[in-house]
Amino acid sequence: MKIRIFAVSCLAFALLYSLPLFAVEINNPKNSQVTHLAQTISYADDIQPLLNKRCATCHACYDAPCQLKLNSAEGLARGATKTAVYDGERLEPGEPTRLFVDAHSEAEWRKKGFFSVLDDKGGDHQSLLAHMLALKRNAKDANSGKLSDDYTFELNREQMCPKPGEFSSFAEEHPNWGMPYGFPKLNIEQHQLLTRWLESGAKVTPMPSMTQSLYKQIKRWEKFLNDSDSKSQLVARYLYEHLFLGHMYFSEVANHESFTLVRSITPPGQPLREVVTTLPYNDPHVERVYYRFKRVKETIVDKTHFIYYLNDQKMARLQALFFKPQYTVKRVPGYSPERATNPFETFESIPVLSRYQFLLDNAEFFISGFIKGPVCRGQMALNVLQDRFWVMFVNPEMNFDNQASGFLAKHSEQLSLPAAEGNDIGLLGWVEYDNLSREYLEVKEQFVSKILTERGYGLRLPDLWDGGKQHNSNASLTVFRHFDSATVVKGFIGDIPKTAWVVDYPIFERLHYLLVAGFNVYGTTGHQLASRKYMDYLRMDGENNFLRFMPKSARQEMHDDWYQGIIPNLTKLYEEPLFSIEKETGIEYQTQNYKREFLVKFKAKLGAAAVKPYSINECIDQSCDVSPNEEQLQAESILSELTRLQGHVLDPFPEISFLRVMTKNPKNDLVFTLLKDKALKNLSTMFGEGIRDMPEHDKLTVVRGFLGSYPNFFFTVKSEELNTFLSDLKKIKSEESREYFFAHYGIRRSDSEFWTYFDWFNDKYSEQNGLSAGIFDLNRYDNL
Repeated sequence: MKIRIFAVSCLAFALLYSLPLFAVEINNPKNSQVTHLAQTISYADDIQPLLNKRCATCHACYDAPCQLKLNSAEGLARGATKTAVYDGERLEPGEPTRLFVDAHSEAEWRKKGFFSVLDDKGGDHQSLLAHMLALKRNAKDANSGKLSDDYTFELNREQMCPKPGEFSSFAEEHPNWGMPYGFPKLNIEQHQLLTRWLESGAKVTPMPSMTQSLYKQIKRWEKFLNDSDSKSQLVARYLYEHLFLGHMYFSEVANHESFTLVRSITPPGQPLREVVTTLPYNDPHVERVYYRFKRVKETIVDKTHFIYYLNDQKMARLQALFFKPQYTVKRVPGYSPERATNPFETFESIPVLSRYQFLLDNAEFFISGFIKGPVCRGQMALNVLQDRFWVMFVNPEMNFDNQASGFLAKHSEQLSLPAAEGNDIGLLGWVEYDNLSREYLEVKEQFVSKILTERGYGLRLPDLWDGGKQHNSNASLTVFRHFDSATVVKGFIGDIPKTAWVVDYPIFERLHYLLVAGFNVYGTTGHQLASRKYMDYLRMDGENNFLRFMPKSARQEMHDDWYQGIIPNLTKLYEEPLFSIEKETGIEYQTQNYKREFLVKFKAKLGAAAVKPYSINECIDQSCDVSPNEEQLQAESILSELTRLQGHVLDPFPEISFLRVMTKNPKNDLVFTLLKDKALKNLSTMFGEGIRDMPEHDKLTVVRGFLGSYPNFFFTVKSEELNTFLSDLKKIKSEESREYFFAHYGIRRSDSEFWTYFDWFNDKYSEQNGLSAGIFDLNRYDNL
């Protein structure tokens, strides 16, 4: 029998556990201060902040257990459902259940199968949350060591989401599964606070009104986005289809309010009526849409948070990119699936250089679209990536992209994306796009060879974008993959990676329309399979661009190293890669370590666009002292030993670990992120990833501060014990030594002080990263 779990909310535990105790305290005249506190509870100031700290950390995305989202009052009121968003065997598309989009009242959500977790209509006058509280109260919590096998923490575990009338059988089968599931209890003050709020009717106060300065900025930007001429409408559509997922901040207004860009039936100045479609380019079925700013009502969680700032400078830049060039838009294209899914056709009138430079200006933001979007879980899509690789971009000024407009128009069919078939794509639908991708790479190879022949020399460093006159730090990026999640950051982080990508405009645009604008988390298995296979070609296209900068005599060997163990004749593309094998690079190399020499040269070329080093790995062979004090310098000197380790000695570490180094003054405690770089033989198959692992070649990247939204484990070490921490790691040869290591340095799920450490990491992240920080997610926290 599969182990199943009903996980609704840590709020559940807070309710019943404290009811009897609180009744005593209320009747005791000595507790008048507590009673007064209960009478003055504020949802905005007291309740939602507590839900954020203890509940939203697991209940804030599509993968929230039972779809119960607790980072907003609307999510709590919506309740839970038995229907899962993620279904790897879905042959028919699922019904979208996006909060704030697909329904707007409790009655509408009940019609979609959601049930309340607050009412008492289960026949025993107890709400579902109250039942979960009682279950938690009666269970005996572990206070040390790994949690027992009675618990299961796999993301793909089968969930049980009983309605109130079904709770008794659930409790009988799983008597230890109270809330917070697999974590320590809330403290008594938190229990009391939530209890009194629930007892008083769980009232929610509306959000305060926006300031006049915000209204002024919104009015200005909505005017910019909604001019009536065809050129303005096409540009606004392009901007919307690329920005719709991000959080918009008006940086010239002193506030922390964020917004999303939506399509509305109503024009600026009228109440917003959002156009509801599955994808941003679906037919709105209205004569004209208006682009409006919708206030974000949810608490910001890190896994879905990426920022696009709006200000005078940004508006001037958009004017220069899209309105200063001379071009004509005869009419705004329609929304037929064949055309709307292909940005090269839809936006053909807008100069390629304008579109590409727009993407480059904010490259980290747009890559974050498929890295940190609301999908929340994507192992099948992400196993197409290496665990860490560097990203560069083709210089928009080089001939390769100046002539791209005609090339893209001529070969738009080969650039078709799986979303063109919508829900009709079958399990073998990927085959057609496999063939189209292959055809595109062949014609692209001919195109690149023609350009290089015409100019008389191979690719050189100036053919890469260095940030331009604005010294834009988006010119270099690092992508980390953490099994079924990923992170992108500016700069080249860590030591020289196994692979690197050089992204051109067609790759960049297709990445966005494949995995952001065109990806439907509620889609069929065929849709998701085709998307994953298509991503294979985008990766190889970027890798081929990189190999064109290498000496032609070295390209095949480097490629073979990236694709070890490929079954002969599995695919023609792996056997006959297309990276201009006959065209020599224009770079004169001084060493035979071509990859390192090239990447080091490009990093130096970035100049003011380079990101200040913040990984310890970068400081092994070069001077990059950015440490503010002696304690940090000493800690980094010791931790640099971690970056030199390789292989099975790193087995104890999960994908992402946060390390707190405790100093003499707690205010100066340090934090580092430990990221395992898993070595893979190849990226050729989407299943059976374990057979591609090469653990003997695993390495570790150590980063100052935070990197990643899903910590798998916390470590805490006193600064004077760092050498011992390393020594004990190297001594792990048995289950006993492994247990000692995690018991002594780790913060396990069972640790009674777990929430104290979790709060410290979240507070430190907010302190260091400001608006770009959000609450960390604990859905992937390991039971080590």
